[in-house]
Amino acid sequence: MDRRVFLTRSAVCALAAPFVAGGCTSLVPPSSLATTAMPEATPVTRLGGMGDGYKMTQMTDGTQLVVVNDGTGWATPPAPLYSTRLWTMKGQPPNPVFAQLAGYPVVDHATTPEGAPSYYGHSVLAVGDTLYQFLSTLDQAEERPRYWTGAKLIMSKDGGHTWQNADGSAPVVWEDFAHQSRETLTFFNEPDGAFSLVSFLQMGPGYSENRDGYVYIYGLNGSVDGLMNQLMLARVPADRVPSRASYEYFAGLTPSGDARWSSDIDDRQPVQEFPLGWVNYTNLFPGDLVVESWLPSVVWNEALGQYMMAAAGIGVAPDGTEFGKASYLGIYLADNPWGPWRQVHEDKAWTPDGDAAARAYSPQIAPGWLAPDGKSFWLVWADLKGLIKYGEDGELIEAELNTATTPEQRGQIEADILRRYLPGFAMNAQRFDLTTD
Repeated sequence: MDRRVFLTRSAVCALAAPFVAGGCTSLVPPSSLATTAMPEATPVTRLGGMGDGYKMTQMTDGTQLVVVNDGTGWATPPAPLYSTRLWTMKGQPPNPVFAQLAGYPVVDHATTPEGAPSYYGHSVLAVGDTLYQFLSTLDQAEERPRYWTGAKLIMSKDGGHTWQNADGSAPVVWEDFAHQSRETLTFFNEPDGAFSLVSFLQMGPGYSENRDGYVYIYGLNGSVDGLMNQLMLARVPADRVPSRASYEYFAGLTPSGDARWSSDIDDRQPVQEFPLGWVNYTNLFPGDLVVESWLPSVVWNEALGQYMMAAAGIGVAPDGTEFGKASYLGIYLADNPWGPWRQVHEDKAWTPDGDAAARAYSPQIAPGWLAPDGKSFWLVWADLKGLIKYGEDGELIEAELNTATTPEQRGQIEADILRRYLPGFAMNAQRFDLTTD
């Protein structure tokens, strides 16, 4: 075993022993530590709010930041329906405390001009007191399903109080279609649409558990089945995250088994390939996007010396419609950010609480909710149960929305409709335990 990992685990066990039943027993190689991951046999913990996404990072003081898309979050109704908002989350389940992150630039459905591009928050990362967030955007198509085409990076150098574009300019600008380019978005119109959906590797509060000086960014290889299930990896020095020219891409393994890196995105190779058949090609809504199947949540487990990944595919009906059946859930472990990833949990019909109608979506490992001994973690997700009916009632819903006389009122009506149709469109959580055979 690597001496650093052994000493790290020894220190963690010494601190955790008073709180761990049976004392510390984790000083063994990772391969014999965790071979399965199973959900706790208790009801799902419902943490409220409204929206989806729930990508998370840990700030230096341990506070977690949570991305909420397409919802009001934990604001008291009536409240605006944001495309994206950041919230702070303090404490542990079942009673964490949420608050909006003051200073975050507004991404609001109600005030977005007709025909303007939408920006949806995905991964967020704290490196010291600096925050980075990628927001993904869609193409301009009107008649066919829309596809992800780019990812814009924004940053805050003061813990979220003020925000800048990647070039350091302020205020944050949400570029219209005419001004989207590789000068204004970190990734834009890449080969096959690669890295339009991205996710940061999380490594402790403020990225403090990272040792090699790199930030790692996972990206899907496109928006269609066969590409969306291919997971790519980029890295960049932690002090150069805004510099696209500093990015390198995983390009396979050397003959000795080490990772090979290339500055040319065309050299990219997948670090993981998820099963085919879990990306929709028919949509519930005209002009709707392809849902982001397989965008992973990856968290370093310091106590076990392992990287943990959760990823899900969308349940596809026979006609290709999204959420036509329950989702796929996979949990994976690896010794390196690039793998090889070994699967320790597979659920081809992910139905939390045994609810056959559940449509669990976008699972995220909460980086601040790992047990001290590393042997359990909390998974959070949104449940889109009711989305089929929501899609079928499109004309009725549009008529209700048209009763609004202001954009703000329309946003509040839309929020009420979502609560009515999608009661699980909130933060749901469940503990998973890592065990050995």
